[in-house]
Amino acid sequence: MARPGLYRRFRKLLIANRGEIAVRVIRTARAMGLKTVAVYSEADRNALHVALADEAVLLGPARARDSYLNIERLIEAARQTGAEAIHPGYGFLSESAEFAQTCLDAGLVFVGPTAAMITAMGSKSGSKFLMEQAGVPLVPGYHGEAQDEATLANEAARIGFPVLIKASAGGGGRGMRVVNAAGDLADAVTSAKREAKAAFGDDRVLIEKFVQNPRHIEVQIIGDSHGNLVSLFERECTLQRRHQKVIEEAPSPTLTPEQRETVCAAARRAAGAVNYVGAGTIEFVSDGRDVFFIEMNTRLQVEHPVTELITGVDLVEWQLRVAFGEALPLTQDQIRLHGHAIEARVYAENPAKNFMPSVGTIKTWRLPAETGGLRIDAGYRESDVVSPYYDAMLAKMIAWAPTREVAIERLNRGLEDTDVRGIVSNIPFLSSLLTHPDVVANAIDTGFIERHLTHLTQSGTVAGDLELCAAVAAILIGEQTAATEQASPWRASGWMPVGLRQRVFLFRQGAGNEPRTATLAYGPSVQRLSIEGRETSFSALPTDDGGFDLVCDGVKSHVVAVIEGHELYLRTRNGRFDLHWIDPFGGDDEEQAGEDKIVAPLPGTVVALLAQEGAVLEKGAAILTLEVMKMEQTLRAPFAGRLKAIKCKVGDIVQEGVELADLEPSA
Repeated sequence: MARPGLYRRFRKLLIANRGEIAVRVIRTARAMGLKTVAVYSEADRNALHVALADEAVLLGPARARDSYLNIERLIEAARQTGAEAIHPGYGFLSESAEFAQTCLDAGLVFVGPTAAMITAMGSKSGSKFLMEQAGVPLVPGYHGEAQDEATLANEAARIGFPVLIKASAGGGGRGMRVVNAAGDLADAVTSAKREAKAAFGDDRVLIEKFVQNPRHIEVQIIGDSHGNLVSLFERECTLQRRHQKVIEEAPSPTLTPEQRETVCAAARRAAGAVNYVGAGTIEFVSDGRDVFFIEMNTRLQVEHPVTELITGVDLVEWQLRVAFGEALPLTQDQIRLHGHAIEARVYAENPAKNFMPSVGTIKTWRLPAETGGLRIDAGYRESDVVSPYYDAMLAKMIAWAPTREVAIERLNRGLEDTDVRGIVSNIPFLSSLLTHPDVVANAIDTGFIERHLTHLTQSGTVAGDLELCAAVAAILIGEQTAATEQASPWRASGWMPVGLRQRVFLFRQGAGNEPRTATLAYGPSVQRLSIEGRETSFSALPTDDGGFDLVCDGVKSHVVAVIEGHELYLRTRNGRFDLHWIDPFGGDDEEQAGEDKIVAPLPGTVVALLAQEGAVLEKGAAILTLEVMKMEQTLRAPFAGRLKAIKCKVGDIVQEGVELADLEPSA
């Protein structure tokens, strides 16, 4: 029997991915009348994408290499369910030429470019040569096959420091290092290669001149099997941290209309060099004057929604129509730019602790309605578990408006109205970044976040009378609901029937700070609150959204509150606040963590030991490196001292809280 062609109509689609992108693809596929098949690892058994699909197949254990990167198992899952096509999403195998070819050999439609196109453009090194021939401007660099230490050192010296080391086989900041001096090159190459191997199964790197104060501009393109190729304008992704995009917007507020046409034309030439079919992104770096090609991503991008919102195009739908063998629905002249869109990536990470990934169960998941230009692409729900095995992105929040200024305001309001508890999220950081005056004024470059990190991650506002009043109200509502299930604790029958009683509340905001006092006087028809000597009148009424309307000193405002033991999370009109309730009758469960313990902050794999037993270390000296959620985390000495013992070895899989090293303070 003849092997089916590359592109043909199909009725059942397997999505070889997880999280928000799997959810995103499932929704468009179902809207087009397709049946969908989800795949999942043991860690994702109860995930949202599994629940939404028509069918779901277990791939294997939690680690990606045993599940989402297992090509043989994915093909078998398609056979089991009768899926005729596979959409790879992004990440994992989305830029694997081997996977694309294996799908074809198995008679499956791969929703993406061919293996030859992925090989030609997915390789950062190989694509540089093609772009040079196509007349697309390049950043000076080394893109050769020789990977020995001497060659890389010589090429870096030729290019001139600072240089940028990049993994040849992938993106997302994995395997990327900036090197400022020749003496730092060897260690950086070793680390980059190790991370690239873990993320992409390929440790080859390339070296480029590091462009000072750069801006990151990228162009969305898509081609069909009939020779049509269009660009859908550009995105600006300059706000990055560790080469990972944080905020993306479209169109770029940096380019003039003339520059926009120039860069989009260059992107079409770049994709046309391989007669590209499918969705892809041509990425450029700008020094403020010129724009240089840096790489092509032969897949859908995380930030594709901003392009969809300014063009009205559903890129996943176009991907599927191209895979059907159809021509693109619009020509280049028919694609119009309308308004401005901006996106923020919501991650399970703690900005106050060097953006350490956060794992655990999502206990509270409250998102605003998708109205007024707001869109949310989420991969999680309340009660879902964020595991340490995959990327830490929870959702993307995107806002559209006629102007950039209004889009920023809408996105910030959406972030302010979002509450995620149980794990730590970067939402306050995103809000602080988005509203920074320089971001609003577009006075940014790719190093902006690192330079302003202290300001962007500083502790929140000190709780005022409103917050202490809200904390008391939250506790009383919780107690009353648990005791009587009445709708409001402010009914006199819910409290003491006679006399005037008094109750003292103590709250601490942040470790080491002095407690704040609120004293409640209450009776059958009286309730007065005194906050450190200032008397305040107040009342509260629970609302359907889980919060309550608080009237404090005659001013009504809405409060969101979450109580977890003695920990109170409050969102008031002044922002977000975390308070510790010191209950004189219920005990105080504050834990004093020993700062001298060198323990695994999260489950992970030991990938490098960077110090020897017996070594005398300065404070901050690197001791070992863990791989957590596909990113490397280096654990450092919390104080100066002697390394008495290392209690792990390279390759160990360690759980959170396990002691990894013993450090003795200097005398």
